[in-house]
Amino acid sequence: MSDIKSDQDAQGLPKARWYALRIYSGHERKVKEGIESEVERLGLADKLLQVYVPYERFVEVKNGKKRSLTKNAFPGYVLIEAVLDKQTRNLIMDIPSVMGFLGVGDVPTPLRPDEVEKILEPESSVEQRSVVEAPFQIGDSVKVVDGPFSSLTGVVHEVCTERMKVKVMISFFGRSTPTELDFSQVKSVSQ
Repeated sequence: MSDIKSDQDAQGLPKARWYALRIYSGHERKVKEGIESEVERLGLADKLLQVYVPYERFVEVKNGKKRSLTKNAFPGYVLIEAVLDKQTRNLIMDIPSVMGFLGVGDVPTPLRPDEVEKILEPESSVEQRSVVEAPFQIGDSVKVVDGPFSSLTGVVHEVCTERMKVKVMISFFGRSTPTELDFSQVKSVSQ
């Protein structure tokens, strides 16, 4: 019985709670706009209060220039503040790209207020990321200077600047073998 009272406001009306909605990754904005459009069309603003796409902001430094960027903090999820009844639940589930609510079985589990607060509060500091320019390009000859393949040479096959890794094709026992190494483990060979 106490559970029912906690889900009601002072006037005994159902209280809006926050829920996580599982959706197809990459469709967050589309789902948000679809829900908001239906809420406006049906006049349900008193039951579906907010649709929120969690994102994080960061500053990228590349070539000495700063850019402020955002990316989805939880790809494949949208948060909804709603009074969940049959009407609102059906409206949400009928939106294209929606897979369902986070919960046990068919019962949506509301998020705890402390969880929601952490997600919604603006970050006090913006994360700063440096994007390192790759010192290598595909096809460059390199020499391994550290690790078990030290002193062997090879050709750069793939470069991953985000992870600061390079895939090198090393000739080992007469066979060309792809080996993933850190940028610091290889150096360019002057031709």
